[in-house]
Parts: sequence; C-alpha cells; structure tokens
Amino acid sequence: MPKHVRLISFLMVCSLWSMPKAANAQALIPHTLQLDATKLEKQGLSLAQEAAQLAQFQQVELALPRARLASQLAPKNDKVWLLLGGLQLQTKEFDGAIASLKKAQSINPKNGDILFALGSANFQQKNYQAAVVNYQDGLKLKPNDPEGLFNLGNAYYLLGRLPDAITQYNTAVSQDKKFWPALNNIGLINYEQGDIPEAIKRWQSAVSLDKQAAEPLLALAVALYTKGDASGELRLRQQGLSLGETALRIDSRYANLNFLKENLWGDRLLSDTKKFLELPRIQAALQQRENSSSAPGQQPTQ
Repeated sequence: MPKHVRLISFLMVCSLWSMPKAANAQALIPHTLQLDATKLEKQGLSLAQEAAQLAQFQQVELALPRARLASQLAPKNDKVWLLLGGLQLQTKEFDGAIASLKKAQSINPKNGDILFALGSANFQQKNYQAAVVNYQDGLKLKPNDPEGLFNLGNAYYLLGRLPDAITQYNTAVSQDKKFWPALNNIGLINYEQGDIPEAIKRWQSAVSLDKQAAEPLLALAVALYTKGDASGELRLRQQGLSLGETALRIDSRYANLNFLKENLWGDRLLSDTKKFLELPRIQAALQQRENSSSAPGQQPTQ
C-alpha cells in the first residue's frame, strides 16, 4: 500500500480518538477529516531534511523511506523529488530514480542539479552519450559547476573522447583550484598515453591539495615504483612503497582492482598496480591493516 495512503489512514484513526462523545439522544454526525496541506508539506520537508542528514552518514536504507514519504507530503517541491531520485540512484533503482528526477524537472526545469542527477543515472547505466547531453544541459544552467564539468569529462573519457575529457577536467580546476579529482583523472589519461612524467606531476598536485586523498596517492606510488623499477633507482622504489603503504592505510578499497577500474583506471595503470599490490611489503601492509581492523573494539576505516 502506498505510504501516503497509510499516513492518511493513520490520521483518520487519530481524529476519531479526539472526537467528542455524542449525547444519548443525538444522531451520529459523520466526521469529515480536514487535512491541513500546509502542515503536511511542512512535515514532508522535515522528513526530507532528516533523510538528507541520514544520507550524509551513508544511512541510505533509513533515508529512502523518509524521502519517499516526503515526496508524497510535499509533492510540489522539486528538491524533495531530487533527493528521492538521488537516494534511488545510490540503491541502483534506476527506473524509479529517473521517474523521480523527471518529476523534479517538471516542477522546476531551471534546476541544473536535476539534469546532473539524470546524467549520473545514465552514466551508471553506461549510457554515456545520453549522460553527455544531460551534463551539457545542466551546464547551460550552471556553467561554472566543477562537479558538472568533471562528470562531463568522465563521460567523454568513457566515450574515448580524451581531448574533450581533458578540456572539461581543466575547466573544472579553473573553477575550483582545489578540485583534485579532475587533476587525478588527467593523470589517468596521461599514464595510459605513456606520458608518465606528466601523470606524476598531476598526481603530485592532487596529493598536495589533499594529503588524505588515497586515489592519487596510490597512483603516484605505483608510477614512482614502476619508474624506479625500470631505471634501477632504489630511491624511487622506496618512495613508491612508502606512499603506497600510506594510501592503503587511508583507504584499503584501492587494493581492489575492480574498484580501481570503476574509478576509471586504465589497462596500463591497472597492470602496473597489480604487480605493485603483489609486492611483499605491500601485502604485509594490507595484512597488518586487516588484522588491525578486525581486532576487538576497532572499526575499519571507510
């Protein structure tokens, strides 16, 4: 049963509890339930805010039902539908997400974030050309949005339009000098094209912006170690191993090649990373982290 129907039924039950008792000789007067639309919308917005807060803490399964209910209580609010669509995207409910986002768009066609979310829906379904159109349309409304520019770059990347991808990444950085993911992805392209020095430079820049960014740190580690291994430079190999240990302490998900592939790492870098991850010192670091995470009272880092 739809949640809004259950809610109205609940309100009707509550209203019956508050009805005054009828006099003995008085005929029963049918009770008409009066729903206050303004109050319901306010409640819906409150639920949406609660859902958004839960989503920020990765509590998507708890956030989703609140967002669904909020969309019923505040059906004319585009941001509520956008929130619902975003949560549905996180749970891979693509058809539902697109329907929610289309509803949001019908309410407010000038909201660029809705178009970016539609782009994400198409991107996740590997419909990259449609994603490009969504991102381009979103950027017409929000032309200086770094994340929109970055995501358009990613769609171009996966379509093989590498110069276009680099252009978007560079534009994203021009809008936000600290937007390291764009620098990271330029490095990914450089590495696949064989321009290792330029890739190293990009990853060094990304790490200088955020020393806790595990992805460019691991990529830099692999590049330095591989370069040192090829040239026989012990210093580079040692530097690479040290950086790799640090990166994996920050986020061990980057030891998973499938995870790296999802993050757009190319074949050349994946091949070199596979060799790097098999090194005894890196294996020991991963084992040590696993033992630490599984110890009583310890929580693994996300």
